[in-house]
Amino acid sequence: MAGELILLVDDEPNIVELARLYLEREGFRIEATYDGASALQAVKDVDPALIVLDIMLPELDGFDVCRRVRAESDVPIIMLTARDEDIDKIVGLELGADDYLTKPFNPRELVARVKAILRRSMRPPARAQESIHLGDVTIDPASREVTVAGEQVALRTKEFDLLLVLAEHRGKVLTREQLLDLAWGYDFYGQTRTVDVHVAHLRKHLHASANLQIETVTGIGYKLTV
Repeated sequence: MAGELILLVDDEPNIVELARLYLEREGFRIEATYDGASALQAVKDVDPALIVLDIMLPELDGFDVCRRVRAESDVPIIMLTARDEDIDKIVGLELGADDYLTKPFNPRELVARVKAILRRSMRPPARAQESIHLGDVTIDPASREVTVAGEQVALRTKEFDLLLVLAEHRGKVLTREQLLDLAWGYDFYGQTRTVDVHVAHLRKHLHASANLQIETVTGIGYKLTV
């Protein structure tokens, strides 16, 4: 993991330099940009292992950058928000961000989250290679492909991982914390809203299925039923 290149995107040079200092101490290489357009170009030029992306950027904001990056890449993204408001966090997660930090943040916490996300992305949990058939839905762990009613559907990385966990535990109620642990593979610092966001996305992908649904168990979590 040491030596991985991290792209820092923030229009506040002091924030960039503080993050750079702590990340470089841990052996990471750093590329920095200060606006959204430059960030998109840097993603193409340097192929970062992870992006730390501020929301409040000049001209092209962090939400737009995240949306455009996600259209072409699954590179992990940590969003930075200056406001401790759920709406910013929810929007970021819905656009495909992996995590977020509220400014001002402890740079040691940033380093910890970067390491945790990179560990998870580099060492995905081992899965059985046999396809799982649930009614008119087929999940193939080897190719990471899903078909619903005979049609292939395109899932993002974490959407697939979450569906696979639910399928492996079908009929059983899993708490949001359990789903975070099993599908994300690391402690998401108690922020379980990301599970709700990904479940909502999965339900849209599964809407054509006559057999499969993800049930909400009020006050507990979710279960996949056939």
